[in-house]
Amino acid sequence: MTRTGLVARVLIDSPLPQLDHLFDYRIPEELASLAVPGVRVRVPLRSAGRVADGYLIEVVGASDAAPAGATPGTLDGLTPDYQGALSPLDSVVSEAPVLTPEVWALARRVADRAAGNASDIIRLAVPPRQVRVEKAWLAARAAGQSAAAPAAPAAAAESGAPGDVFVDYPGDTLDTAVAERKRLCVAAVPELMLLPCGDTIGRWAHTMAELAVTALFEGKSSLLIVPDYRDQDQVQAALDLLAPADSVSRVDARQPNADRYRAFLACLAPAPRIVLGNRSAVYAPAHDLGLIALWDDGDPLHGEPLSPYVHARDAALVRQGQADCALLFLGHTRTVEVQRLVELGWLGEVRPNRNRHPRVIPTDFQAAPDQQARAARIPSAAWQAARDALQHGPVLVQVASPGYAPMLACQTCKKAARCTSCQGPLGLASASSLPSCRWCGALAADWSCAHCEGTKLRVVSLGTGRTAEELGRAFPGARVIIADGDHQVQQLGSTPALVIATRGAEPIPAGGYLAILLLDGERMLARESLRVGDDSLRAWCNTAALAAPGASVMLVGVGGTLARALNSWQPESHAAAELADRRQLRFPPAVRAASVTGTADDVAAALVDLDQVAGLDVLGPVDAGEPLVRAIVRFPYASGDETARLLKAAIVRNAARRRRPKGAPFRAAPTLKVRFDDPELL
Repeated sequence: MTRTGLVARVLIDSPLPQLDHLFDYRIPEELASLAVPGVRVRVPLRSAGRVADGYLIEVVGASDAAPAGATPGTLDGLTPDYQGALSPLDSVVSEAPVLTPEVWALARRVADRAAGNASDIIRLAVPPRQVRVEKAWLAARAAGQSAAAPAAPAAAAESGAPGDVFVDYPGDTLDTAVAERKRLCVAAVPELMLLPCGDTIGRWAHTMAELAVTALFEGKSSLLIVPDYRDQDQVQAALDLLAPADSVSRVDARQPNADRYRAFLACLAPAPRIVLGNRSAVYAPAHDLGLIALWDDGDPLHGEPLSPYVHARDAALVRQGQADCALLFLGHTRTVEVQRLVELGWLGEVRPNRNRHPRVIPTDFQAAPDQQARAARIPSAAWQAARDALQHGPVLVQVASPGYAPMLACQTCKKAARCTSCQGPLGLASASSLPSCRWCGALAADWSCAHCEGTKLRVVSLGTGRTAEELGRAFPGARVIIADGDHQVQQLGSTPALVIATRGAEPIPAGGYLAILLLDGERMLARESLRVGDDSLRAWCNTAALAAPGASVMLVGVGGTLARALNSWQPESHAAAELADRRQLRFPPAVRAASVTGTADDVAAALVDLDQVAGLDVLGPVDAGEPLVRAIVRFPYASGDETARLLKAAIVRNAARRRRPKGAPFRAAPTLKVRFDDPELL
C-alpha cells in the first residue's frame, strides 16, 4: 500500500463536545512524509469552507477507516455514518510530534472519566507553539544534537542500591524494600520541614529530588508536581545540588512562553529527564516514566479551574496505572482521598525513621487566669512566647486574611456590611482608605445599613495590615514584615523579625522560626465547607513545620479533635475519622459525586438515563440562580465510567440540539454543565 492510501485520524482542537472524537481525513501525496502521529495539522470543516486546528492521532489504512468519519471515540451514534470520499488534510503545521501516544491516551482517559473533552486536557499538556524555538529544536534534532541520557556520577553508579541515595540525612532514609514497590504513598512526613545548618530548602524538597535522581540514574524519567512557584523554587534548589546538569525541565506557567515551550520540547527527547512543575506537569511527556511524586495533594492549587476540572491527584493516579510507575503522595498531612486509598490497600504507607515533629501547644489546652484572657486574640501564653523568641530570631504570626480590615459590620445592629451595588462584603484596604467592596471594588462613601439604616461601621476581622500595625506598637523597635498575596516574601534570614503572614505565604527562614502563633483559627473553621477541617489542619501543619527545633507553635482559639491531631502530630488520625464519617453519610470521597447544572428541562433530560446506573442517587434539583437549577449525583466508583458516559452523551445531545441552522436566527449557547469531583460541592 502506498503512503497516499492511508487515512489520518485527527482530534480537532475545539471546546464543542460534539467534536470530541476522531475525524478521518485523506492524506494527500504532498503531505505523506509529514503526516505522522502527534503533529499539529489543519483540517477542513464541512461548513463555510472553515479550517480547524487539530492533532494527528494515528494513521490507518483506508480499509481500516470503516465507516468513514466514525471512530471509537464516537458517542451514542451521534457521528453520521458517512460513506462518501474523505476530505484531504489541509496542511501539516509543523514536523514536531508534540503529542505523544502516552499523553494522548492519558488525555482521553482523564477526559472520559470527567465527562469532558480530550482537547481541553491537551491544551494543558502541550503549550502554545513558539515558531523560533521549535525550528531551533527541529534543526538540532536533525543534526543529531538531541540530549543524551546523563551519566551517573561514580559514587552513585557504584552504589547499585536505589535506597542508598537517601542516607544523606538521618531520619529521611526510606526502607529499600518499600521504595521498590510500584505503588507508594508517603502520606505524612512528620518531621521539621527545614534542614539543619540554616538551610532554607525543605526536607520534603530534598526527598523529592533524591527520588528523582535515583530514577534518573536507573534510566527512568520523573514527574515532580508541586502547588506553586514557591515550592518549585525549593525543589529546583535541591535538584541544583543533586541532579546532573541539563537533566531537569521546569514546566511553569509563570515562565516566558519561549522558555516554557523550550522546556516542553526537551521532554520529548528519548532520554530520561526530571520534569518539575505545577498541576499541568502531570501531563508532560516523559521517556520511560519511572516516578510520579506529588507534594501536598490537599492544596487547592492542585485543582484545575478549567473544564473538565481534573485534580492533579486524579490525573496522577490514572497516569500511574497506564505507565506502571512508582507513585508518591508526600505531605505533612494526609488528605481524606489518600486515606481512602491507604485503607483500601492500593497505596502503601511510608514514614521517616525518626518521628521528629514541632512542639505544638493549643492555647485551649492551657489554663487561663480569667475568661477574658482565654478569649483574647493573642492569649498571654502566646504573647510571652513571641516576646521571648523575638529577642533571638524571627517570629511568625499567621492570620486568616490579607489586607487591613477584610470584614466590616454595622456599628448599630452588628450585621455584616454589604455593598449596595453587588451585596459583596465591605472591607478596608488601609487605615486611611474608604470602605470598599471586596467583590466589585465600589467605594462605600455614603453607605447605610440595609437592616437598621445605621451609617457607622465597626471592624469585625483583622487582616495582615491591621495586625502588623497593632503588633508593631506592642513590640516597639521590632522589624515587622508583611507576607501575603500583595507582599511576596519567599526567604528570610535568622535575624529577629516579626512576620505577619497569611496561609501559604509564609517566608522560609534560615534555621526556622523561634516561635509561631497561629491566630484566627475559629475564623478559618467558620467557612461552610465539607473540607474546612482538612484545609485548616493542612495549613497549620505546613506552617508549624517551619519552626526551629524545640520552638513553640501556639494554636489559638481551636480545641477538639483538630487541636489534638496537631498537638500529637498525627494528622492521619483526623483523616481516618473524617473518612469514616463520610462513609456513613455517603459523602466524597467515600463515593464519587457530580453536579449537573442547567435549565430545569435540560437537567431532567440528563438525569433520565441515569436510572439504569447501579447505586446512584440524586440530590435536588435546587435553584442555582434563575433560570438554572442544580442536581448532585452520587455514585460508587465502580459506576463512574458508566455515569460519565451517560452524562457526556447528554451534554453532546444538548449541544447538538442548539446548533443554529443555516439562515436561522441566533440560538443561545448550551446551558448544561457537568462537573465531577467538585471539591466545594458539599
